Amino acid sequence: MTDKDLTVKSSSTDIEAFIKTAAKTPVAARQTGRLMFALDATASRQPTWDTACQLQSELFLATRDLGGLSIQLCYYRGFREFHASPWISNTERLLREMNRVSCLGGHTQIAKVLKQGLKETRVQAVRAIVLIVDCCEEKADDLCQLAGQLGLLRTPVFVFQEGNDGAARQTFEQIASLSGGAYAAFDHRSPAVLKNLLAAVAIYATGDKAALEDFSRRQSGDVKRLTQQLRS
Repeated sequence: MTDKDLTVKSSSTDIEAFIKTAAKTPVAARQTGRLMFALDATASRQPTWDTACQLQSELFLATRDLGGLSIQLCYYRGFREFHASPWISNTERLLREMNRVSCLGGHTQIAKVLKQGLKETRVQAVRAIVLIVDCCEEKADDLCQLAGQLGLLRTPVFVFQEGNDGAARQTFEQIASLSGGAYAAFDHRSPAVLKNLLAAVAIYATGDKAALEDFSRRQSGDVKRLTQQLRS
């Protein structure tokens, strides 16, 4: 099986898992949704970071008529460096934040992302955490404990993994499941998959399922499959 085959298979089936979670989640009133956008900025992530910079405007465009979106950009890189931005409500400022960053070698710091999510949602609800990553160098048990706490607070983590690291995938799937989120694979050479996933989660963060269905009607088959189960 090629990398391309694996990506296509994962994106179509795991997106359906995401919509099952959305269908079970209570709908909030239209409001500015708070979404944490967390990226691995270690050395291997440079191509995906560049792609994310190009696609980040989709997060705001997808929700501008739904009450808007407030994003906190988080990333880790280098030696124990972790950054969490203020909450940002316009695409130009987010792009400036992302363009200041260069990727540096270092170990993963996924636990810090999850702890940041716990800290923020205890102050004010965070509707979703997006984590874009490729590998995991931390203890699965520790990460799953944090993910379970996020699940109790109804803060789902949506893990988008690039590559075929099978051991990391198992951990990421558990993080997604325990938090009430979902897992999907993508290939940085096919940015449309990541674009649609990010836009769908952004709309989900507003709590508006009708808007998510409307968005799906204008998209490709992957996102259409994501919303089909909401119509029942």
